[in-house]
Amino acid sequence: MDTAYALGWKIVRKMPERAARAVFTGLADRTWHRYGAGVRQLERNLCRVLGKEAVDDEVRVLSKKVLRSYFRYWLEVFRLPEYDRERIVGRMRVTGHEKIFTTLESGRGVILALPHMGNYEQAGAWLVHQGYPFTTVAERLRPESLFDRFVEFRESLGMEVLAHRGASAFGTLARRLREGRPVCLVVDRDLTESGIDVEFFGRTARMPAVTAALAVQTGAALMPVTLWYEGEYWGARVHEEIPVPERGARQEKIQAMTQQLARAFEEGITAHPEDWHMLQKVWVEDLPEARR
Repeated sequence: MDTAYALGWKIVRKMPERAARAVFTGLADRTWHRYGAGVRQLERNLCRVLGKEAVDDEVRVLSKKVLRSYFRYWLEVFRLPEYDRERIVGRMRVTGHEKIFTTLESGRGVILALPHMGNYEQAGAWLVHQGYPFTTVAERLRPESLFDRFVEFRESLGMEVLAHRGASAFGTLARRLREGRPVCLVVDRDLTESGIDVEFFGRTARMPAVTAALAVQTGAALMPVTLWYEGEYWGARVHEEIPVPERGARQEKIQAMTQQLARAFEEGITAHPEDWHMLQKVWVEDLPEARR
């Protein structure tokens, strides 16, 4: 697997763009036709988004669009080091970003919470080009060399990358926020075994508590961000800040804020379901019995 990614960053980034897009579209369609476990889970997820009880033609058509969007994300990951500032900034269509800059300029940290939508690597590069390098957390991958490649890739874009190690990563994130810096985290799927159950498209899903916990702990502003594709452009919406409730115990505040975050993700995914790249289990009913 590591060799495949290494070749991607070495070869795909140098291919003619039109040829590379054709190759990745073909790979997406082949993956869709094979109908493996990831595609089947994707379609179960899309059924929840669309309010359906079973996969039908509409879900199948949508899942094919998602696969093409997902493989576009990977194509752009491999080619992103070749993109100049003009392309990254000039092709970004974002609304609500002023509130990020205003908050940071006031000296207050900002937590940007994202789902697996659109191209969040490119969105991160855009934020760095705006003059706001940020800290994020990377999931531990196997083999270790693959994890190292992803860290190197993200650091080359101007990000500070922490390994996903629970308390130690949380402490560093909290320090960065108290320093008035931004933190960006993708948080629509729980990897910690300690996530919070929320209502998501009418069913119980499990999401990480980390962004709400950081906001409660540090006083930083928690802002959801949803992403999508607009033809050759990248779209993004920075939602309104989720405030820390004035009343309640710490865990109650975290629960309420994580639920609001899920609502913001619902809005973004409903508007652009074809760009939500979720091929993993999110809803509790899909999880193994031991994790429920």
